[in-house]
Amino acid sequence: MLLALFATPLYAAEWGHYVNERFGVEADVPPGFAPGTEPANGDGLGFSTPTAQLSIYGSLIVEGDFESAVAQRMQWTKDDGWAITYQAVTPSWASWSGKRGSRILYVRAIRMCDGEMYGAFELEYSEADLKAFDPVVGRLVRSLKDSGTGWQC
Repeated sequence: MLLALFATPLYAAEWGHYVNERFGVEADVPPGFAPGTEPANGDGLGFSTPTAQLSIYGSLIVEGDFESAVAQRMQWTKDDGWAITYQAVTPSWASWSGKRGSRILYVRAIRMCDGEMYGAFELEYSEADLKAFDPVVGRLVRSLKDSGTGWQC
């Protein structure tokens, strides 16, 4: 019984929230994920635990449309050695996941600023933690939004 009191699931603890000032992309941040240093260009922020990494960022679409920007991003994922295991692309959002060794990557991107940019999160974690991260991924997907406050738009 005492163990049950301390075995709090990751999704039950208090979550944080991040809003990127440049692009206006926003998402919830799981408990235990510490923020890193924001890059000089202000495009996003990374968060980490000892076993997982989360990046929330925005990017301009400099060539083509949202779907072509997603295709390019997916190709970069493959170029980094990830085997894509799932993908879904629509005109307004895209999701894909991949596996590299015992690591899992999940990416969600949303079209923003009338197609001039996109916002995204990337979550990397151990395959051993898959069940624990399923509800985390769900919450991240639901919370990823365009705040409408980015100065770049």
